[in-house]
Amino acid sequence: MDREPHGRLDALMRDPYPHYARARQTEGLTHVAELDAWLVARDADVREVLRRTEDFSSANALRPDVLPSPAAFAVLGGGFGGRPVVVTSDGERHQRLRAPLVRALSPARVAAAVPYAAERAAALVDGFAKDSGVELMSAYAKRLPGYVIGRIVGLDPADVPAVVHGGHRAEELLFRPLEEAEQVAAAEDVVAMQHILDRCARDRYAHPREDLCTEIVASVAGPGQTELTLDQRHEAVAHLQNLLIAGHLTTTALIGTAVLHLLRHRPQWELLCAEPDRIPAAVEEALRHDGALQGFRRVTTRPVTLAGTELPAGATLFVAFGAANRDGGRHPRPDEFDITRTPVRHLAFGFGAHACPGAQLAREQLRITLEELTRRLPGLGLADDRPVTMRPTLIHRSPQELHLTW
Repeated sequence: MDREPHGRLDALMRDPYPHYARARQTEGLTHVAELDAWLVARDADVREVLRRTEDFSSANALRPDVLPSPAAFAVLGGGFGGRPVVVTSDGERHQRLRAPLVRALSPARVAAAVPYAAERAAALVDGFAKDSGVELMSAYAKRLPGYVIGRIVGLDPADVPAVVHGGHRAEELLFRPLEEAEQVAAAEDVVAMQHILDRCARDRYAHPREDLCTEIVASVAGPGQTELTLDQRHEAVAHLQNLLIAGHLTTTALIGTAVLHLLRHRPQWELLCAEPDRIPAAVEEALRHDGALQGFRRVTTRPVTLAGTELPAGATLFVAFGAANRDGGRHPRPDEFDITRTPVRHLAFGFGAHACPGAQLAREQLRITLEELTRRLPGLGLADDRPVTMRPTLIHRSPQELHLTW
């Protein structure tokens, strides 16, 4: 396994912002070898790509950084999925796949989930509030979003930990350079998650409920069937897996990064504790300043010109939401973290046809988190002896660990 190119990619992903700044200042687009893509970094250019879905396809949006070994592929062959999902689809197929997500994540359904999210958040904080320190990612940030999205999907609560674990392992398998034995172990965890989702899908087809799993199953099933076909089961699991990974990994990352920046800017944390009405603005600033989802890939469907750069059909772009959110032409003092700024619409959840349907659910969980922590642990601070390292990823950017004391 060639680790040197991946090492350079890791360095870029741990701190992409200097690369973004250079790309915004350079005329036209910049080709970044580590990404093997043209970097789209200015706000106006990112929005143009996201508007022109017929010219910039999402087919490669989740292209893996690492190709699993044949042994890992053999294990994955015993699972489910492998079908197009909403993030990687275009046109009518994208609209069909997106429709059940929009219904299941409607404002009314998100509002109905908020009391449960608040209850789980309080219980998780209860688990460490009497101590003098905590590693927030493992004790809280990796747990709350799984509980919440699991409830919305309709999972048995007993299955949520295995599904969350499987989601993290899927990310590792496709985006981290693992030795073959570890790849196989990760693949086994992913397949175990897929079998749980398949069981849930088959149960909801037989016994529908008011949950997202039922919505997805209904969208893939044909009329008059007594049970799901094997192909329909694969499609349902692919949608569920994609949604669950997006639903908990992204929110986990957002919680960690938001708390990190607030505590690194101590006066702003103290202001938030004193004036909790500022929490919604703090949520938006955390999203803008250092979003969990830094961007997605796109591929040109025909020769096009973008920002004065001529691109052939089949050219790969990395459309950097995180770079657009630090474009000084739209956000004054773009590199400053400032919860008192007047929020301007950002791109942390994308834009246009592919805008994240779960954006409000993520916002609510971060809001609840900041309310709990500022009210109950105002003395919270970063542990001096545990420096923070960012995870090398552009799709779930967050601290590797976040050790806090009070």
